[in-house]
Amino acid sequence: MWGALAGALLVPSAAGCGDESKGGTTITLVSYSSFPDGGTGINEALDEFSADTGITVRIVDAGDAGTMVTKAALTAGNPEGDVMWGVDNTLLSAATKGRIFEGDPVAVDFGDVCVNYDIAWFAERDIAPPATLDDLLAPEYADLLVVQDPAASSPGLAFLIATVAAKGKAWPQYWEALRDNGVEVAGSWDTAYFERFSGAAGGSGDKPLVVSYGTSPPAEVVFADPPRGDAPTGVAAGTCFRQVEYAGVLRGTEHADAARRLVEFMTSERFQRELPLSLFVYPIDPAVVLPEVFTRFAVVPDAPYTLDPEQIAAGREEWLEQWRRIVLD
Repeated sequence: MWGALAGALLVPSAAGCGDESKGGTTITLVSYSSFPDGGTGINEALDEFSADTGITVRIVDAGDAGTMVTKAALTAGNPEGDVMWGVDNTLLSAATKGRIFEGDPVAVDFGDVCVNYDIAWFAERDIAPPATLDDLLAPEYADLLVVQDPAASSPGLAFLIATVAAKGKAWPQYWEALRDNGVEVAGSWDTAYFERFSGAAGGSGDKPLVVSYGTSPPAEVVFADPPRGDAPTGVAAGTCFRQVEYAGVLRGTEHADAARRLVEFMTSERFQRELPLSLFVYPIDPAVVLPEVFTRFAVVPDAPYTLDPEQIAAGREEWLEQWRRIVLD
């Protein structure tokens, strides 16, 4: 999820990597590209897991979550790794249909995909930022919004599904109106946020609205250089879709016992407490105490949009095809 910024700014180390020469077992954790391979609390926790169990964890970057699931389905039963991290509820049905996992995956974190806005941009023009999906159709927000291609991007797909959840059968008409109001489509979250959005740290874009996360504001504060005490970005809480991420043992692994131990560790308090400042997501364990930067700056919507994974499975491909015809053709 928002860990892409952490990955961009942290210097990788050898944490989490190793071989079997130490006499233990090496297993491979397959993850999306923003999962950190060194330099974060997550990696320190994995190092402790290795020290305690003799199981070394090697991290493999499988690209965006959608790409990761597609590749895993093609290699199901003969996987490139032992454990997969980061399949979310928009893709869970595809993973299940592809028989990627041995047994059921477990929920490990959650967060919200939301429209973010550049606070200074709107303040300088004395324009109130949007708060809801319907607001985005207003003339004052024409040509201001950049979204991600839902066929290539996990947050892009989550935002599309948010509109389906909100509008039901009328969602195509909503996207026709969004298109007519000048929505721009980027190929990835990185491109949309860092290159097109005007509110990103170090960004040079001219779009003050972007699909990102409810935890983008604390991430901007944590990685601000020079340090700052406030967040440059806000969140339109009425646009959010709740994402839940899962981890599971990959079917066909040769290290099933070690893989199960790693998945179990990922739901432990030791690992869960590192998630907020490593991946900028919420731990699935409600007992974990959140860092102050989260409680001050992150936005947790009261009623995020949701959709049952089976509904997503039944409609996803048709929604994507309709979306392409409406927005890209």
